[in-house]
Amino acid sequence: MRLAALPSLPANLVSSLESCGIITEIDLLFSASTLEILRRLTPGNTSLQELERFKALVANSVSAPGHSAAELSKETEEEEEDALLSGIPQLDEILSGLTLPGRLIEVSGDKKSGKSSLLLHLVLRHLVHCPGSNVLWVDTTGDFSAVRAADILASSYDSDASLTLDRLEVSAAFDVDALHEILEELRSSLCSGIAPPPRTRALVVDTITPLLGPFLSPVSSQGHAIMTSTMQRLRGFAQAFSMTVFVVNDSVAFSPYIPGSASNTPHIRKPALGPSFTFLADATLWLVNCEGGATNKRNENASNCTKHIAQVYRSKVTTSQIWRSFEMRQGIISP
Repeated sequence: MRLAALPSLPANLVSSLESCGIITEIDLLFSASTLEILRRLTPGNTSLQELERFKALVANSVSAPGHSAAELSKETEEEEEDALLSGIPQLDEILSGLTLPGRLIEVSGDKKSGKSSLLLHLVLRHLVHCPGSNVLWVDTTGDFSAVRAADILASSYDSDASLTLDRLEVSAAFDVDALHEILEELRSSLCSGIAPPPRTRALVVDTITPLLGPFLSPVSSQGHAIMTSTMQRLRGFAQAFSMTVFVVNDSVAFSPYIPGSASNTPHIRKPALGPSFTFLADATLWLVNCEGGATNKRNENASNCTKHIAQVYRSKVTTSQIWRSFEMRQGIISP
């Protein structure tokens, strides 16, 4: 940075320094000692004490602020409180490090692995506990069910379902252009400064596969460019507006199986849209449905209970290849 751009230095001193070849803050702080610089200046322009003071002001204005360990610890605790959690302790052990504001998370798995159910549970629980928050759910398949959301609220929380669902906005997007239109409307609303609370805390795209998949081709790079720009835009939303963005991705056949699998049988599936897509997200959460996982025969609803595994398949922000199990009863997460 040029010294002339710093408001803390007198104009006449800056002019004298520039005439001696000292133009930037680096020149002033590191090119020579204070005494040597003073000798190069016009006599009577400033004193040694004044020049030392000016150097200290410049160093303070261009240096990064310091933080104590106590401050960093407090910030970490506040971030953990902002994570979208399930309320299931063993599952939240991995979710607490993933679902923070500013993150773009891919959620993938085979059919009936619980992708949409888990995300619906997370956002509904957040809306119940945070009345000042809002969630945007982009439905790309027409499968979103308000009745199902109301059932989750009725079975899991003692709250007014209608008031909670008022803050869950659902938009339909059946092609990538429609998704970009929704994002542009959201950006305009968030940047206008006139939109009253609640603020949008999370964005879910369920699923992104049918929007991007048709463009991908082994003989053309256009589809890859569309996929990259879409994911970069979603990441920009997460970071610029401090929200958590989830993209649900289907799975495709894969051989050999994923190493380090958490399930008892080898994976024969992997996230769709190719390996590049996974690296465009901050982390990939892989879900597995373990058929017949419920073993509590005393429960008359045991036949409707399925065991699932959530595994951090790949992550830039937490430890990868860790997993936790959870159960769903009739499509609703059970403690």
